[in-house]
Amino acid sequence: MTSSASRVLALLELLQARPGITGPELAQRLDVDARTVRRHVRTLEELGGPVVASRGRYGGYRLLPGYRLPPLMLSGDEAVAVVLGLLAAERTGLHAAAPAVASARAKIGRVLPETLRDRVDAVAEVLGFTATAYDGAAPDAAVLLALGTAARDVERVRIAYRSWRGDATQRELDPWGLTFHAGRWYVSGHDHARDAVRTFRVDRVLQVEAVGPGTPAPAGFDAAEQVVTGIAAVGWAHEVEVVLHVPLDRARQLVPRTAGTLAAHPSGSLFRGRVEHLDGAARMLAGLGVGLTVVAPDALRDEVRALAQRLLRDMGAT
Repeated sequence: MTSSASRVLALLELLQARPGITGPELAQRLDVDARTVRRHVRTLEELGGPVVASRGRYGGYRLLPGYRLPPLMLSGDEAVAVVLGLLAAERTGLHAAAPAVASARAKIGRVLPETLRDRVDAVAEVLGFTATAYDGAAPDAAVLLALGTAARDVERVRIAYRSWRGDATQRELDPWGLTFHAGRWYVSGHDHARDAVRTFRVDRVLQVEAVGPGTPAPAGFDAAEQVVTGIAAVGWAHEVEVVLHVPLDRARQLVPRTAGTLAAHPSGSLFRGRVEHLDGAARMLAGLGVGLTVVAPDALRDEVRALAQRLLRDMGAT
């Protein structure tokens, strides 16, 4: 690499690390005169780096966001952090636009020093995750960014939404927060068609259009809590009510938030939720490892007894 090219790359790194650095400071750090600094700046601009300079003899230089990213100068540790973050995003479903994640990993891999690239590849090959891999549909990146911006700026949006049945509808929504849960992205806010707080899966949002000022979220609104309580309230076939004979704080450690709601009870904690299959609910309750009393329905009490009898019988068989 020529000395001039090396200085242009060094200039880029300085601008990224110290926005507003002055011309004389750049000249001193690059060991060149002011005229050469200006020439290197022009070269960087020709390569797509959006450089802006404030006026005056001691004006500072900085990089501005452009229509494309300028080359990034990453240290070895920074590059490793990015690669491992992309690996985790792919595994958990946190990413948007999966092909872009793969191409970003490939680009970084191509420019890593050979020794470092080999070590990063080694980690990727042997890396294990205890959480289940999620490979559902990723949301559109533009949709995700538009909803995040609207939530931050308190804007109302019109969304084109596709239901789980495949029905397409238009909704006006005041987004109040985004939540990532169990491999899916959700947006929660005020749905003007229903005049109620609703939660929508972001991967089913086809288009987002800002339509004007929105209404702010109520004080104390928690988008993540809205998602988990909404999932727990899905209209499964059976409503269950069970007293868990442990304090409320202990029950909250044991029962998944998406399973239902918990409240204090004179005998411990009261669990309420909805389930599709009572035998599965019996197994979940037994797995808590605490004393319990089934309040409703009677069929759940029968399932718990049947499970206990099967376990005793199996233990006797061994």
